[in-house]
Amino acid sequence: MKRLQNNISKVVRGLCIFGLVTILFFGCKEQFSLDEDPSVPLLAEVPYTTMEELELGVNGIYGELRQATWMTTFYVNGWSGDDITTHRASNKADFREYDQRAISGENSRTAGSWRGAYRTIRQANSVLANIEGVEFADTDQQNRLVGEAHFLRAIMFHHLARIHGRIPLPLSPIPDAELTLASQVEVYEQIESDLLMAESLLPDLYPGVNNGAARPNSGSARALLARLYLDWAGFPVSDNAKYGMAASSAKQVIDNASSHGFGLVADPEDVWTIANRFNEEGVFTVAFCRPCGLANRKFGKLSLPTDYGGWQETFAEIRFFEDFPEQPRKDATYHSFLAIDDNGNPTGDASAAVDTVGWNEFRDQLNPLFKKVTGHISDNLWIEFQTDRNDFWMRYAEVLLIYAEASGRSGSVTADAWEALNMVRRRAENLPVDTPDPSVDITSGDIAELTFTEKKWELAGEYLRWYDLVRMQRVEEALSERDPQVSTGTIFNADGTTTEFDIREPSNPILGSLGTDNYFVPIPPREIEFYQSLSGN
Repeated sequence: MKRLQNNISKVVRGLCIFGLVTILFFGCKEQFSLDEDPSVPLLAEVPYTTMEELELGVNGIYGELRQATWMTTFYVNGWSGDDITTHRASNKADFREYDQRAISGENSRTAGSWRGAYRTIRQANSVLANIEGVEFADTDQQNRLVGEAHFLRAIMFHHLARIHGRIPLPLSPIPDAELTLASQVEVYEQIESDLLMAESLLPDLYPGVNNGAARPNSGSARALLARLYLDWAGFPVSDNAKYGMAASSAKQVIDNASSHGFGLVADPEDVWTIANRFNEEGVFTVAFCRPCGLANRKFGKLSLPTDYGGWQETFAEIRFFEDFPEQPRKDATYHSFLAIDDNGNPTGDASAAVDTVGWNEFRDQLNPLFKKVTGHISDNLWIEFQTDRNDFWMRYAEVLLIYAEASGRSGSVTADAWEALNMVRRRAENLPVDTPDPSVDITSGDIAELTFTEKKWELAGEYLRWYDLVRMQRVEEALSERDPQVSTGTIFNADGTTTEFDIREPSNPILGSLGTDNYFVPIPPREIEFYQSLSGN
């Protein structure tokens, strides 16, 4: 019993942190994630003796994952894209640095994202070290749990690689003082290895979980492989052979979607409601639960201007909004205006609305709002910053689009590839996704480029756009075209009068390089202080 208690103390560190230390942690400074003195072994390798220990260890990985992802710090690189912007002043300097591609070494959001990812990796390493050579009677459960550890480590390595490019690849819970940066190919190979192992160990459908794969299944791993291969085919490695692997991986998921519980939600509005937060579109979903003390702090008032009690953190780029096709999907993506009650507050209750305010009439900052972030009107999250919203790590719509684009870039376009693209296009118009419709469907042209554009609209506001711009080396093209086209705004003068004017430039103009030399973010300097072997390689 004493040994079990010691192991519980070790392996559920993530859950303990989330339940107690979140109150204290974010007000304190701590070393970053490879962060302990490498001469002090924090997580000793002690083989598991019971299935309960293994299960607690994997639960600890999820605890670290939720702690890493519960705030927008983890997704700060999303502000680099041409779809998202932040406040022009206020206390959003760390987000503005990404928005303007002028990221300082001391950016605290970079450090926070790095720290959260590597803590999750370290907990996964602990589980994998402690299960090595151990065999329990229930091999199915053991395989599921070990598969999850490989899956979660893989997606954290991939997250870091998309931000930083070359990264260290610790595969042991014991800090390694001589750890160096892996090459980009080595990083991709490790992610691939973990995902292939996860796929081999995970079931087609994880038993006893909600829709949306809150615990990953083999299809989740194969879908993330498709995303990996698409990145691998693009900058900086540019291995074109990986386009075919991306297409075949995505097609494998599509062909077996029903066995994995995957599909498109029929109405684009319903993807984002709290009531439908567990839905079949999730290929892997990070689940949150406010009443359980596991709230998500990336939605609600974070996307409102201060006019309406918001935290002015996540706004939509005007040019991107203006270019977005007028369709039901746009209505599901943005709030073009706010309904205001008699107290001057936003409301989702139409009967209580006494006025409407367009985004270009805000007093604070003139930018549209992401409904995906602020929340659906019916959920009325305007005053909330802690919610039950889940995070889609990957959606099935992305799998369909990867298949279509990769098919085009690999030169293996089929009718199935066009159908994958058209399913997303039909849903964007709120049409039956499985029924061909000549008013929407396309079957000729450059499918790769058509899909690249479709993905731009489908994933808007989900902190993913930057990675597509990087892999296709289109950062300069996209970020040089952020000036609004036709929008006008209203200045509220001190004497109570108003002045109409044209908006001619984005809120946060680009300050840094748009070349490939500035595609990846440097490793936090404090990491290099502790692990000097990471410098100069």
